[in-house]
Amino acid sequence: MNMQKTSHATIKGGACTDLRHDSAIKHVTGRAQYCDDIAEPAGTLHAYLGLSTKAHARLRKVDLEAVRAAPGVIGVLTADDIPGVNDVSPTGRNDEPIFATDKVEFWGQPMFAVVAETRDAARRAAKLAQIDYEDLPYALDPETAQEAGMGYVTPPLTLKRGDAAEAMAAAAHRIKGKMRVGGQDHMYLEGHIAFAIPGEDDDVIVHSSTQHPSEAQHMVAHVLGVPSSAVVINVRRMGGGFGGKETQMNLFCSVAAVAAKKWNRAVKIRPDRDDDMSATGKRHDFVIDYEVGFDDEGVITAVTGEFAARCGFSSDLSGPVTDRALFHADNAYYYPNVLLNSHPMKTNTVSNTAFRGFGGPQGVIAAERIMEEIAYHRGLDSLEVRKRNFYSEGGRDVTPYHQTVEDNIAPRICEELADSADYAVRRQAVLEWNAKGGSIRKGIALTPVKFGISFTATWYNQAGALLHIYSDGSVHLNHGGTEMGQGLNTKIAQVVADELQVDFDTIKITKTTTEKVPNTSATAASSGSDLNGMAARDAARQIKDRLVAFAAAQWNTDADAVRFLPNAVQVGDEVLSFPDFIKQAYMARVHLSAAGFYKTPKIHWDRETGQGRPFYYYAYGAACSEVSVDTLTGEYRVERTDILHDVGKSLNPIIDVGQIEGAFIQGMGWLTTEELWWDAQGQLRTHAPSTYKIPLASDRPRIFNTNLATWSENKEHTIKRSKAVGEPPFMLGISVFEALSHAVASVADYRECPRLDAPATPERVLIAIERLRG
Repeated sequence: MNMQKTSHATIKGGACTDLRHDSAIKHVTGRAQYCDDIAEPAGTLHAYLGLSTKAHARLRKVDLEAVRAAPGVIGVLTADDIPGVNDVSPTGRNDEPIFATDKVEFWGQPMFAVVAETRDAARRAAKLAQIDYEDLPYALDPETAQEAGMGYVTPPLTLKRGDAAEAMAAAAHRIKGKMRVGGQDHMYLEGHIAFAIPGEDDDVIVHSSTQHPSEAQHMVAHVLGVPSSAVVINVRRMGGGFGGKETQMNLFCSVAAVAAKKWNRAVKIRPDRDDDMSATGKRHDFVIDYEVGFDDEGVITAVTGEFAARCGFSSDLSGPVTDRALFHADNAYYYPNVLLNSHPMKTNTVSNTAFRGFGGPQGVIAAERIMEEIAYHRGLDSLEVRKRNFYSEGGRDVTPYHQTVEDNIAPRICEELADSADYAVRRQAVLEWNAKGGSIRKGIALTPVKFGISFTATWYNQAGALLHIYSDGSVHLNHGGTEMGQGLNTKIAQVVADELQVDFDTIKITKTTTEKVPNTSATAASSGSDLNGMAARDAARQIKDRLVAFAAAQWNTDADAVRFLPNAVQVGDEVLSFPDFIKQAYMARVHLSAAGFYKTPKIHWDRETGQGRPFYYYAYGAACSEVSVDTLTGEYRVERTDILHDVGKSLNPIIDVGQIEGAFIQGMGWLTTEELWWDAQGQLRTHAPSTYKIPLASDRPRIFNTNLATWSENKEHTIKRSKAVGEPPFMLGISVFEALSHAVASVADYRECPRLDAPATPERVLIAIERLRG
């Protein structure tokens, strides 16, 4: 045997170390392959959607003759051409048709699809349809929908503990308020796209930019009327997702697949940005009515909240989104008596969907508004009010959904950030600056976040992975998660590298495909690393167990004498390079492939009673932001932000810091510049980058300090004791919103809460200033 001594240097790119994104160089050089970069087979056709131009109307006549006669057009798809079921509802409620039939329920709803030789021909032909509409009444926002009796798109939720009515009546102080929280477009760099290639029999392969390949697979099968086993969905990477590609891609995958099978030619569909924004869902906007009772010290005794959401014409994911808003309406605070109700309102707008935080941000901002209200009422620093209401021991540790908060590090996070950011000194400086009475006012705020991690649909908390070790020692990794720029593939490969003790570069990360790992969950709910990391580790450990048994038998020694060293395996006193050891295992017919699996323990949830443990653990963080506001124009800028965030024992610190910074900026955009606006006829007018303003590089805080709570390790048994990082830091942007409020409040000597609505555009800031001055 070729036994040899090797050095025992540390592997390159193991878990819990800084490592750049595996595709970073490809991203910045343009070599990363996205769905639209796949070479098109000869004869590829292109589809384009025909969209409605009414918010709610009966379709008296749909004349498509001019569409069919247009140059380059091969044919048109309508509901009559769907071989299976005309529905892509992710919840199975049969309320989301691919193509409208007798009526349309929002401006931008697909009615048909043109299929042509070129994309340009299909796009031009789609505009030629002659539609005879009969107008019907419509409601565009939650309040109008409530007044019109539109009803719910999905059953509402109630969370309660104690007697909120009795405690409210007995409270020393009570405040009622209303808050409007705007929606948000995902504005991914890569829009929706699907590319279907027909196969023999029922088979079809669909390349797509989707966060949920298994759901897309099931939907395409449902629409084609074939078994799921006939459909393959492939995803190498997405150019951003943020939740907008969890369910919304079902429509595009289905249209491409139906057209491909009908004409037996490859078909691609890629809408323009304007149509993408008009026809696909957003973050839900909410109208929140709240009441809080509290004592002289600002300690809460009771909270009630009514959370009405603009859900759109169908259910989509509005049920779990509005549920999660209630789950996070406490944020990091204990409510002794609480009653919270969701109102998922049907509206004649596009069906809203998942977006980073999944309803959680809309709940958290309500909690922070309540803290702000109490602070102004009692003349206190809002941070002091937050501290007095934090979850703590001694019975103050049970959430409105009856889960006990077992690892509460919010107080420590906030204390450390207040110290490192010099919050007290800077707040005093802000007060002194504002006391001078100039036109430029400053504001500062420190806000925390406590965010529950797990899918509230318990069955989604599972994952699979497939791992091969080839006879030359190279490793092939596949898992059920999807890569949308967040570095998931990098982290999972680091986990495998650590388990096998091989360099990161020896591991080949392959596309996500339903052919390799079945029944996967969406890459959402910040669960990608938690679930898929554990599944990949399980696969690696299965193979390791076989290799250890082989080595112990081959070398006639105990299993304890077999050790995996960096890029080598030690058996007794002898050491083999990893490739040599694997070669010998192959020659001895050791199985070098494994399917790993993981399901999250401990979680359970009873929606009927509003009680359970929906979350495996909580992630925490805090941000301190300072702003300057021009009281003559309402314009503002963020001067400084300091962040301290808890990711447990980080799988990749440098990637996590990037995620935190990106989430903060996106959250800041949601609350400041990103405004969705529908006109009186129901048409979305902010449907392009020219009218919808995401933050620019120049909008970032002038000073931006981001740090991880390096002392934190997850109390629960997660992968390497890490914590999720995708969604929790999004809510840190609330610190900017609160700082703006603080600056505005100064014009009335901080006597009252300015009650800014979100997004706090310069116009809204100026209106609030003038109202307080008046």
